[in-house]
Amino acid sequence: MNVESEKAGYNLSPGHRRYIFILLFLLYLFDYMDRLVITSLFPFLKADWGLTDAQCGMMVSAVYWSIVIFTFPVSILVDRWSRKKTIALMGIVWSIGTAICAFTKNFSQLFASRTIIGIGEAGYAPGGTAMIAGMYPQEKRSQMMGIWNISIPLGSALGIAIGGIVATHWGWRHAFGLVAIPGFLVSFLFFFVKDYKTVELTKAVDETSPQSARVKMSFSDKFQQFAHNPTLIFTYFGFAAVVFCTTSLLTWLPTYFHRFHGIAESQAGIKASLVMMLALVGAPLGGYLSDKWMKRRLNARLLFPALSTIITAILLFIGLTFFSGNIQYAFILVVGLTIILFLPSAAAATQDVVHPGLRAISYAWCVIFQNLLGASLGPLFIGAISDRYNIKIALGILPVFLLLASVLFLAGSFFYTRDLSRVEKVELEVE
Repeated sequence: MNVESEKAGYNLSPGHRRYIFILLFLLYLFDYMDRLVITSLFPFLKADWGLTDAQCGMMVSAVYWSIVIFTFPVSILVDRWSRKKTIALMGIVWSIGTAICAFTKNFSQLFASRTIIGIGEAGYAPGGTAMIAGMYPQEKRSQMMGIWNISIPLGSALGIAIGGIVATHWGWRHAFGLVAIPGFLVSFLFFFVKDYKTVELTKAVDETSPQSARVKMSFSDKFQQFAHNPTLIFTYFGFAAVVFCTTSLLTWLPTYFHRFHGIAESQAGIKASLVMMLALVGAPLGGYLSDKWMKRRLNARLLFPALSTIITAILLFIGLTFFSGNIQYAFILVVGLTIILFLPSAAAATQDVVHPGLRAISYAWCVIFQNLLGASLGPLFIGAISDRYNIKIALGILPVFLLLASVLFLAGSFFYTRDLSRVEKVELEVE
C-alpha cells in the first residue's frame, strides 16, 4: 500500500481541525439548501408564471451549467492562491444570488439569478475536498468525506422541506430569502481559519530515490496527471452517471409523489425529503465501509462504488416497476440510503491518485463531468420525458444510468493501484 507522507492536519490542533471541518460542513449544507429549495416551489411557479416541467427543470440545470463553466478557473484559485479565501468569497456570492431570486419578476430573471448561484458554488466542492484531503491521512479520507457529504442530503432535504412549507404559508419569494441568510454568516467566518501553504508543483528527478532533486512540473507533466490517469477518467464518468440519477430524483420526487400519490405539494416535499434524509446514514456508512475494505484490498476504493451502484440500480428498478403505494415508497427509501454510498470513496479516489498541488483541480474536473453530463442534463431530460409521457416513465429510465456507473467504477478499479503508486510524495505545511 502507498504510504501517506503528509502530516495529518498539517500541524493543526485537533480543535481547530474540527472547527474547520464544521464550517466546511455548514457551507456545503447551505450550498445545497440554496441550490434545491426551488424544487418544492415548482407548483407555485407554474401557477404564477405558467411554466412547463422542462422550464422548471432548467431552473435546476442553470446552477449546474454555471458550475461547469466556472469550476475549473475557480479551482485554479483554490490550488494556486488560497483555499480559505476562495471558499469564503464563493459562499458570499451564492448567498447573494439566492437572495436576488426573491425579487425576480419572470422566468428569465429567475433563470439569470440561478446562474449567479452556480457561479458562487462553482469551486466549493473542489476547494472543500482539497482541504479535507489535506487535513486527514489517506486511510481516513473516505470516512471524513462521508461525514462531510452528510451535508448534501441534509441540505437538500431541508431546502426542499423548508421551501414547500414557507411557500405554502408566506409565498415562494420568502423561501429564497430565508435560506440565503445563513451562508453569509458562515462565509465570513471562513476568512479566519488556518490553511496549508500552496503546494509547489514539482516532481522528483529520480522517482526511485526519496532524496532525489525536484524540478518544476511542465504543462505536459500537469496534463498527464489527468489525461494519462485511467483511474480518474473512469471515476469522473462514473460520478456523472450516478449524479444524473441523484439530481433527477432530488428534482422530481416531489412532483412524482404529488401526481401519482395524490399528495399536497407541501406534503410531497416532506415525503421526498425523508428519502434524502436516509443519505445521512448512507454517506458516512459508505466512507467507513470502503476504508475498512481498503485495508484488505487496495482497489476497494473503486470496487465499493461499483458494488453499491449496481445494488441501487436493482432496488430502484424493482420499486418503480413492480410496486406502488407504501411498498414502492419503502424501496425508494432504501434507494435513498444506498445511492449515496459510492460518493465518499469515489471522491477520495480523485484526491488519492493526483499530485497534492492539483487536488482541487482534480475534483474540479470531476465536478465538470458530473454537472455537464449528469446534474445539468438529468432534471432537463427527465422533465422533457415527463412532458411527453409522464413522470413515472421518466424516472423508470434512471436504473440504466446506475448500471452504467457500476461498470465504469469497476473498470477504474483495475488501474487504481498503479496510479496510486505514481503520486508524488509531498509534506504539507501550515501558513
